[in-house]
Amino acid sequence: MKKYNVAILGATGAVGQEFLNLIEERKFPFANLKMLASKRSAGKKIQFMGKEYTVEEATEDSFKDVQIALFAGGAASKTFAPAAVKAGAVVIDNSSAFRMDPEVPLVVPEVNPEAISQHKGIIANPNCSTIIMVMALKPLYDVSKIKRIVVSTYQAVSGGGKEAMAELEQQVQDSVAGKEITANILPGAALKKHYQIAFNLIPQIDVFKENLYTKEEMKMIDETKKIMSDDGMRITATTVRVPVYRSHAESVNVEFEDEVSVEKAKQVLAEFPGVIVKDNPDEQEYPMPLFTSGKNDVEVGRLRKDYSIEHGLNFWVCGDQIRKGAALNALQIAEYMIEKDMF
Repeated sequence: MKKYNVAILGATGAVGQEFLNLIEERKFPFANLKMLASKRSAGKKIQFMGKEYTVEEATEDSFKDVQIALFAGGAASKTFAPAAVKAGAVVIDNSSAFRMDPEVPLVVPEVNPEAISQHKGIIANPNCSTIIMVMALKPLYDVSKIKRIVVSTYQAVSGGGKEAMAELEQQVQDSVAGKEITANILPGAALKKHYQIAFNLIPQIDVFKENLYTKEEMKMIDETKKIMSDDGMRITATTVRVPVYRSHAESVNVEFEDEVSVEKAKQVLAEFPGVIVKDNPDEQEYPMPLFTSGKNDVEVGRLRKDYSIEHGLNFWVCGDQIRKGAALNALQIAEYMIEKDMF
């Protein structure tokens, strides 16, 4: 099998580390691996598959001879993606920098793989909560066109990075010990106010826009329309940070043009790659972050008819934000391109 030179930008972060886990698990065919990060992390040592790698500071000259550049996300994408493409690499980017660029495909491989061939050097990974939702929407949309979506998310602190996960752990420990709880990260490290996440919910993810929706909510709205190639679909979203380490959960209400029975929905969801139907009310079986963390598949349950509208369905979907919501989706894009000989 042909092997490829791979660079990981953001190798020391949560998504970067998950890239490494998945490359080993999935036996991704790499020849050489370059670990890149900010100047602050340069020089760190990473043990991977029996070899020690030294993290290099990312520069515009870091991508020589690199064929696949996996970007973990963040502001660095805008700086380094054009340089990587100029050097001949295909960039699969986990940041929001290029998602709504009409020249950049926004891809979930199970949902719209045909978009990959349209790339001009950069392929965007959607927002984590968007990926998890469209994995459940696509097989239902193929049964009947979707008119409207109302989604509320319950997003794990992993979406805020390793620092947010560490802060949740520290706050729980301080609470148990009767110590004063401090908050410095959520809802966003750069924001002027921070709130405790332990034993709390924060109805803000990212900054507020002029329309009073948060940036995260608008990502779900705009990205879903782009991925599903349906600008007429009406979507409203409320995104909430919850005190869970990994795996996002979402409550989704869908209005279809035609009737979609619960039985039909379960059937098409169960047949869709990357989706597991876990829906057994009699045995209290349904998706939960506790059981989807560290898993590749998205789980769907609590399927039931919405009796308040003519063609409505409710469901609950759960998926690991760092895996399918980030690193796995990006790696699957690369795997698809290898399979189709697109490099």
